[in-house]
Amino acid sequence: MKYVFSILVLLMALSCFAQQETTKSLQDRADSFLKQGDYANAQLVLNRALQQDADNIDLLKDLAFIQFLQRDYDKAANTIKPLIDRKDADVPVFQVAALVYKARDDEGEVDKIYKKGLKKFPSSGVLYSEYGDLLWSKQDYSAIKLWEKGIEEDPNYPGNYFYASRYYFFTMDKVWSIIYGEIFVNMESLTRRTVEIKKILVDSYKKLYTDEDIMKNQNTNNPFTVAFLYTMKKQAPLASMGITPESLTMIRTRFMLDWDNEYASKFPYRLFDYQRQLLKDGLFEAYNQWLFGSVQNLTAFQTWINTHPDNYRDFINFHKGRVFKMGGQLYQGNQNK
Repeated sequence: MKYVFSILVLLMALSCFAQQETTKSLQDRADSFLKQGDYANAQLVLNRALQQDADNIDLLKDLAFIQFLQRDYDKAANTIKPLIDRKDADVPVFQVAALVYKARDDEGEVDKIYKKGLKKFPSSGVLYSEYGDLLWSKQDYSAIKLWEKGIEEDPNYPGNYFYASRYYFFTMDKVWSIIYGEIFVNMESLTRRTVEIKKILVDSYKKLYTDEDIMKNQNTNNPFTVAFLYTMKKQAPLASMGITPESLTMIRTRFMLDWDNEYASKFPYRLFDYQRQLLKDGLFEAYNQWLFGSVQNLTAFQTWINTHPDNYRDFINFHKGRVFKMGGQLYQGNQNK
């Protein structure tokens, strides 16, 4: 009798395991349809999976997203809203909910969703990034506080650097559009946003040297900003040649040498450590061409690659073989609190 009972328990366990596997395989199949843009089939498969596991938050989250993609915003809202209050709600639940209510033009509800999400996940870089973007779309310039907070809490999420770089470029600032922009393109190197920020970087260096007084209208209460501008000011004669990938390579090389002599120990910074490593490895010129050349003059950039194939190949291989991460140093965010 004990033997029969044990067999029954084993069969029940195997049945449960098979059901879980079936639910997971159905979710994977739905995801495959989703990637193909076949939303109807994705929804059909998810509905079948939910028949087996009606309370599965991942399935429900995926269903709400598919309903959103199908522009069935009311159904999507009905699916996603109950998930927000669940204890097992994760960051993507709040992201999908925000997307749905944005589509319904319910800005008040979107605002509540992001606040609730950040209360539960105070270190979520993506929620700070998206919430800041929402405020920016309403011309609420306090968005920068969210992006800076996102950089502080999640320094290796690229989105906040992207938005902060764009924000500072359209202000009088001459420092942080450059620094945050360069950090961003090293974290996210192959998107449309990368091209946009590379253009901002070139234009930011032009703006940096436009005024004869490089300190004009800058935050002189921030010692890091002052040190950066003072060191860049010393390179002004090189900038008088015009802002090109070649002149920027010289400006930035001299900047690093002067910075190391005067400020590196006081203001350690991961971005500058990386530049120093590229200089040491003989890859800094290729890096600057990659950073500025393709967006300033594509023909000249291609010519440089053709005449320096080994240098460029070595840099690209190095760049692809590493993940750029920040060390968590903060020299700007606390200025906006």
